[in-house]
Amino acid sequence: MSSILLIEQALNGLQFGLMLFLLASGLTLVFGIMDMINLAHGALYMVGAFLTAWLYPLIDSFALSVVAAMLLTAGIGMILEVLLLRTLYARDHLSQVLATFALILILNESVKMIWGTDLPLSAPAALSGPVEIMPGLLYPSYRLMLIGMGMVLALGLYLLVNHTKLGAWVRAGASDRTMAMSMGLNIKTLFTAVFGLGAAMCAFSGAMLAPLLAVQVGMGENILILAFVVIVIGGIGSIWGAFVGSLLVGVVDTLGRGLLPHLLGLFLPPLWASAAGPSLASILVYVLMAGVLFFKPQGLFSNHS
Repeated sequence: MSSILLIEQALNGLQFGLMLFLLASGLTLVFGIMDMINLAHGALYMVGAFLTAWLYPLIDSFALSVVAAMLLTAGIGMILEVLLLRTLYARDHLSQVLATFALILILNESVKMIWGTDLPLSAPAALSGPVEIMPGLLYPSYRLMLIGMGMVLALGLYLLVNHTKLGAWVRAGASDRTMAMSMGLNIKTLFTAVFGLGAAMCAFSGAMLAPLLAVQVGMGENILILAFVVIVIGGIGSIWGAFVGSLLVGVVDTLGRGLLPHLLGLFLPPLWASAAGPSLASILVYVLMAGVLFFKPQGLFSNHS
């Protein structure tokens, strides 16, 4: 196993973790502030990817397509919050799970009727080539861009939540909703704004990962499971916890998938090693979650951002 391969897989894990953070941070804000389990969060990730793939040939600008998809998805998210999700806040979690699961099916079928089951989306031509990071290591420039953008947006979200008036309102609503309302905070407007922000981050994550994965109906379900794992590891309602949890999950999942087949190949036949490696890598993520919950049942960090 070469050091080049290890560094490459670590960078892939960092890139995936940062994109996962943008999805999980919106989910933990919604869960931590609204006390609502929103299974449709992954469906908005899918909507953002489809909107980007649809707009890119029309606008002929990847960046503008992503921004437009974020704004449109935020608008869709806020409409859903006002018309449907707002009625679920006072209901129990089972009702929320059932209603938002139904919303997944509705959004999946709606996307299928509009665009079909999949759409092509490639990375911009300017970012299609590799960059030599160090002698012997050529790394895709698009993935490097994802790492840079992910770090910038993660920092921006941290500053928004911790150093702005809106962030103070968000933290107040998360810590004591009743007291925040008694102090004159408009909780309904805050909830709509937070949901729109979470939907926009979903769209960005879906648009950025789509050229690496695939734009297809149902693409949000698998990554939603990882997003829930992230917020359980990091602590519900904690932005910093979502960041740390996303990096842990991203690195463990990516390094596991990239390196376990090589390690197992030392002891098993190549066919067995290549089949068992990815499965064991998926298991490692849940072993990590179980280990964290064993020692810290509330997650790595408290529910205060």
